[in-house]
Amino acid sequence: MVKAFKFRLYPNREQRDKMNATLDACRELYNAGLAERIGAWKNRTPVDCFAQINQLPEIKEVRTELRAVYSHAMQDVFRRLEKAYKAFFLRVKKGQNPGFPRFKSRNRFDSFTYPDGFKLVGSRLQLSKIGNIKVKLHREVEGKIKTATIKRECGAWFVTLAVEFEPKPLPHLDNAVGIDAGLESFAVLSDGTTIPNPHFYSKTQAALCRAQRRAARRKKGSHGRRKGVELLQKIHLRIFNQRADFQHKVSHQIVRDFGKIAIEDAGEMLAKSVHAVGWAGFSSKLSYKAAHAGRTLRLTQSNRAGTQPLDANVGAFSPA
Repeated sequence: MVKAFKFRLYPNREQRDKMNATLDACRELYNAGLAERIGAWKNRTPVDCFAQINQLPEIKEVRTELRAVYSHAMQDVFRRLEKAYKAFFLRVKKGQNPGFPRFKSRNRFDSFTYPDGFKLVGSRLQLSKIGNIKVKLHREVEGKIKTATIKRECGAWFVTLAVEFEPKPLPHLDNAVGIDAGLESFAVLSDGTTIPNPHFYSKTQAALCRAQRRAARRKKGSHGRRKGVELLQKIHLRIFNQRADFQHKVSHQIVRDFGKIAIEDAGEMLAKSVHAVGWAGFSSKLSYKAAHAGRTLRLTQSNRAGTQPLDANVGAFSPA
């Protein structure tokens, strides 16, 4: 199985400049690759990922500054574009209304991936052609590291390590629990336990409104506008991190304490309060934690009409 570990990076000025240069180069390659694919489609001369990768040596002969960027990170850009194309055509095949892959502005391209050429040594991440970057390792990395994705968020840098590992199931439990999304609370368990709603969004809404007004008043393209948008992004990121931390803690506790779990399907919920706490994200975290721990998890239909919490012992785990 594959698991992701995300850590904060603390590059020095030289490393930060190299990472920004790598990000800009990868964005330019992505846009150039997309333009080539659009032109090839119009001329009925299809081009694939490998053909674009094979053009890189010629491109670097013309754009000599690209020699300072790790070649496999640039190759991954075309694989990323290939995935975007495949996802687009898959949604078309399913009869959905997909958005065509679009060109990326500086504000919409914020990561690049090292499929190799990196190594985690102690509290340092060695990146080819960038250097040894300080990492804040707040937990141990277990398993074999496959890729490293470097991302810029609100002026800060992070690395996400995709790790292949063998899950370690928790001791077997026969007890079961049903989980309903609450309207006043975050969730209600079938044993009567109520998990309070932390209200991260509503507690930050005043600051969020002030930041939105500040950004809106600034002239587009100005330094003040850019600073206002950065402040707005930081507030949204803080809400996201608080919500994610809360969801991880709650889902971990439920997986630890129960052997069988039934949870209300997030896809059927429309209430704003339910979406405000990120029920879909909580359901996703609970799902993969249960799989890693060897627990049984089932999605159930919404119980909005009833007043009692979902009963995990009544049909939730019967054979389909």
